[in-house]
Amino acid sequence: MAMDSTPDQHALPDPDLQRFLDIATEAALAGGAVLQAHWGTLDRHTIEEKGRPGDLVTVADRASEAAVLAVIQRHLPHHSILAEESGFQATTTATAIDYLWAIDPLDGTTNYAHQYPFYGVSIALVIQGVPQVGVIYVPFFQELFRAAQGLGATLNRQRIQVSSTATLEQSLLVTGFAYDRRETTDNNYREFCHLTHLTQGVRRGGSASVDLAYVACGRLDGYWERGLSPWDLAAGVVLVREAGGQVTAYDQSPFDLPSGRILATNGHLQGELSAALAQAQRHTLGLS
Repeated sequence: MAMDSTPDQHALPDPDLQRFLDIATEAALAGGAVLQAHWGTLDRHTIEEKGRPGDLVTVADRASEAAVLAVIQRHLPHHSILAEESGFQATTTATAIDYLWAIDPLDGTTNYAHQYPFYGVSIALVIQGVPQVGVIYVPFFQELFRAAQGLGATLNRQRIQVSSTATLEQSLLVTGFAYDRRETTDNNYREFCHLTHLTQGVRRGGSASVDLAYVACGRLDGYWERGLSPWDLAAGVVLVREAGGQVTAYDQSPFDLPSGRILATNGHLQGELSAALAQAQRHTLGLS
């Protein structure tokens, strides 16, 4: 299940990315319909924590995932799956290890549980370790973000691109805080405060995939976060790149999906935001 940031030198035959994109779209819409059906009906007594404070799961998460998996497995039974609620599911075919679907059936469960309408379904196809197809559906606003490598990015079938904001001083950023923030000093608090002073504002949306979709369509200029899972990031990475943005590690080295750490911007801000994050980290460590 290892996922690298660069493709294998022995590339697979050209996959039908358009077909995979259409399947991902069908799956995301199916999951979104389930979420909308459950919206506002959750009994607080049925909302569970998955071992860490604030890491919630609901019947809506599980029902949405079942709907998504039904679509993927019907069309592509020979592909492997990494889904937030059911985990890793491998098949025995030769292509299973090369084609991995990363699925978050409800990204923003805490928001959803409180009827705060910032959440989405995130579905990506990772081919030989590289995210190449991504769909993020935001059901409450009926916004469908789609992208595939080399095919561009769209919102409700209309082309999108990242913003043209050229400086941090002019920017609006977004970030988040990992579930382990209470136990570690690497909790993003100092970075959040530092960037709040350098920009027009920093938002905390509560859904990594939607944050990335908003960078892709130019509503936000940049995003950083740590402590994430592949299903949180993979689809949004495709969207940002196909909309003309840049995705790297904090230090601008190549993005590594399993690291759970991401810096995504419109491209113009990549260097400046990377430097600001490094400065905040030095302060955290007590360095000048």
